[in-house]
Amino acid sequence: MPRIDLDDIVQSNGTTYPADHAGPVQQRWVRRIAPAIGLADFGVSHVVLKPGAASSQRHWHEDEDEFVVMLAGQATLVEEGGRTVLHAGDCAAFPKGEPNGHHLVNESDADCAFMAFGRPPSGDCHYPDVDLLWSGGAFRHKDGRRY
Repeated sequence: MPRIDLDDIVQSNGTTYPADHAGPVQQRWVRRIAPAIGLADFGVSHVVLKPGAASSQRHWHEDEDEFVVMLAGQATLVEEGGRTVLHAGDCAAFPKGEPNGHHLVNESDADCAFMAFGRPPSGDCHYPDVDLLWSGGAFRHKDGRRY
């Protein structure tokens, strides 16, 4: 396969989060590499967080392993056990089914970039800090009502 030119892949700051939970990711810019190059078994995304942005709401998946590699800058990994600053070259893994809500936040004054690897989840995703649950292919309130 030829070299992949990231500039050829659309970068988006869109989100599927309900509007009241979308604020933290408005300055998250993602290139979904896997579908753009024909990969179907797992996802690969290049993510840039502007200062103050988060990678997601803090979450954990019942059925998706996640792995991230910091490429540039620094981000703070926020998880159940605390906060850890990640720098270029650092990696973090989040095994499926482990209820360790996590996300990355750019608390620096410069952009940071990382690669995220996983696969499209089919099971539930839990968001411990907000009234949000991904279940049955849709965002729901924790009591089960659809957004």
